[in-house]
Amino acid sequence: MEMISNVTEFVLLGLSQKKEIKNMCFLFFLFCYTAIWMGNLLIIISIICSQLSVQPMYYFLNYLALSDLCYTSTGTPKLITDLLEERNTISYISCFAQLFTMHFFGGIEIFILTVMAYDRYVAICKPLHYVIVMSRKKCNALVFACCAGAFLHSFALFYLTINLPFCGPNEIDHYCCDVYPLLKLACADTYNTGILVVANAGLMGLVSFVVLMLSYFLIFHTIRVYPPKSRSKALSTCSSHITVVVLFFVPILFIYIRPATTFPEDKVLTLFFFIIAPMFNPLIYTLRNKEMKNALRKVWCHQISLFK
Repeated sequence: MEMISNVTEFVLLGLSQKKEIKNMCFLFFLFCYTAIWMGNLLIIISIICSQLSVQPMYYFLNYLALSDLCYTSTGTPKLITDLLEERNTISYISCFAQLFTMHFFGGIEIFILTVMAYDRYVAICKPLHYVIVMSRKKCNALVFACCAGAFLHSFALFYLTINLPFCGPNEIDHYCCDVYPLLKLACADTYNTGILVVANAGLMGLVSFVVLMLSYFLIFHTIRVYPPKSRSKALSTCSSHITVVVLFFVPILFIYIRPATTFPEDKVLTLFFFIIAPMFNPLIYTLRNKEMKNALRKVWCHQISLFK
């Protein structure tokens, strides 16, 4: 007999049930979300209003900042408002909409980070071919491919989970609707579905991470013969990106590369790529990048002078 879902809403247990902890988390996440918007909008406006937008590196950085804003906005506003509520619920439809959008924008971010590593590889290892390989037409094609790949990844996860029957209980031990917590609630055998989820989300993260590491291995192999000054300049352009990759990929791989199961630590680790990494990205890319700092100074000094 076919099993039909009779759950119309899910209860999100969140990070904690203690009021004092929830109040502290509310202030902290409100600050983080405000910083995410201010920092990433600052990067987007500065790149668009300066000459940096013609450079592929900053062209991709612009899309990374935009994907950061969209990605963290799929769940952070609800997380913040839920911290003020006694009982946190989300409708069946909203839960799966959140699942789809979260993995869609998260997938875009993963692919954009991978493309940025490829851009650095071409710039350092194939400098004579850089203008041809990373032309604006090809950059547009790469961004479109990132969006298409993220859509396929997200739709596959959405399709695998929405076809599962949910008969109760309906309490999700998380603050957002993710795949593994939902698999845990399904009233059916989810072993095969779990394997497909790992093959999708886990392998996508792992393959992207391997491509990233391979790109930087080739970069480090190439610059080993550079003079110290040139080597230092090449490393400075890569260090920011490597820092972002570590913050974003390490918790993702820990959660999605293992068999489909949940641990209490998952909720904390999710914060790293859901809130912490998007918040630190603008700081990492501006404080360690001379061109970005110059662009910020010129654009915003010009804007201030207009108001005087």
